[in-house]
Amino acid sequence: MAATRIFALFNLKPGQDPMVYEAWARATDIPAVRAMASVDDFQVHKVEGLLGSDATPPYGYIETIDVRDMDQFFAEVSTPQAQKIAGEFQAMVDVTFLVTKSL
Repeated sequence: MAATRIFALFNLKPGQDPMVYEAWARATDIPAVRAMASVDDFQVHKVEGLLGSDATPPYGYIETIDVRDMDQFFAEVSTPQAQKIAGEFQAMVDVTFLVTKSL
């Protein structure tokens, strides 16, 4: 089975403090997602700019989630603990999730 990479492209909701979100991500989100048996890798990136441009990037953060088994992933994200974390994340951000496979 080919691995799936999920990209989460997001901005903080108005009024959200980047320092609070980033501390939460380091202490809660990153360790929890990396601990999932279905996940091979999880990275959170802060966008610093657009290459060759002074324009404002469309997103402030990008997550990559490398998933080995999507059925197992969906089972893991359905647990009460994962749902609590997902709710905290959704309260802080406006996010779009893209599900991809390598060519």
